[in-house]
Amino acid sequence: MLREKLSSYRAGIEAEFEAISAEDHPPHDIAASFALGVFITSLPTLGTGLLLFLVIAYLFERVSKIALFASVLVLNPVAKWGVYAASFWLGTVLLGSVPGATRSEVSFSAGPEIVTRLLVGNLILAVVFTVVGYLLALRLVQEYRRRDIEVTELLPEQLSD
Repeated sequence: MLREKLSSYRAGIEAEFEAISAEDHPPHDIAASFALGVFITSLPTLGTGLLLFLVIAYLFERVSKIALFASVLVLNPVAKWGVYAASFWLGTVLLGSVPGATRSEVSFSAGPEIVTRLLVGNLILAVVFTVVGYLLALRLVQEYRRRDIEVTELLPEQLSD
């Protein structure tokens, strides 16, 4: 079952990447569009990120719309819960624990101290994801165009089976 899901996920990535690479945008614009999408998607926008994608795609000609929207594949709603947990952990490491709050009481209703830790950690992770996303997308697009190779040759081995 996991193998089928990975295969389906890989097929989606391949299709998106084929479409991205066929665009007339330079590799930098494609990578920047993808990285911007990763940044927005990794923030706790509560669904408004997709609306922001539409506004950005409408306003900016250089944006690769496919790359922007493909970023949702990386940080889909299921993966975001892990990002939120890591964000809160990182925020707690940096700002200290919340006085009087236990792990079972961690929620948005627990107070501004918890939200602050979540947002600080999330912003740091979003920047890291953005840089990594840009570098990976740029490399993939450049290699794909340079060698005219199959996408599966560039993907990690776990996704290629």
